[in-house]
Amino acid sequence: MSNLAIIPARGGSKGIPKKNLKLIAGKPLIAWTIEQALNAHLLDKVIVSTDSEEISEIALNYGAEVPFVRPAKLSTDESSTEASLIHCVDWLKAKENFHPENIILLQCTSPIRNENSIDHAITKFNDEKA
Repeated sequence: MSNLAIIPARGGSKGIPKKNLKLIAGKPLIAWTIEQALNAHLLDKVIVSTDSEEISEIALNYGAEVPFVRPAKLSTDESSTEASLIHCVDWLKAKENFHPENIILLQCTSPIRNENSIDHAITKFNDEKA
């Protein structure tokens, strides 16, 4: 079973400018979620969907894939997270012939997770045939 983690990280935050890049305990906020995803054993791909070159560079440095730049129309204050997820999945199908069975949304603005919580969530999802 293929499991895709998508971490949406828009560059244009207005409430806290560049919030995804703010240092939290010595690392950019987005780095915490990338590291947790890469440490999960049940994820096949970890993609950061962003419109920001700066976020792309940080994400790549921490080991995530950033195979595209998210279109501006999907990066506004009014854009939905769902639209960015659909864009990512459609892009991966068209460009990499990757068809994940499960899509795991990881918000980088919620970085506090237990060590095994991603794997535990996937296992529970599968066990309960959710």
